[in-house]
Amino acid sequence: MKEPIPKDLFDILACPLCRANLRYTKDKKSLVCVKCSQKYPIRQGIPVLLPPKGKKR
Repeated sequence: MKEPIPKDLFDILACPLCRANLRYTKDKKSLVCVKCSQKYPIRQGIPVLLPPKGKKR
């Protein structure tokens, strides 16, 4: 399966909550934080890195 986000962009992405690295889910429709396990959707090739309401950085 083709990567939904270009590698040069993916390499600089970080979790907005804890600043840890992100990885793709198995279906590559979302990113998940390797530290806090927060999940972020990918919509039309754009990662939506908005923290859930109520969670602060």
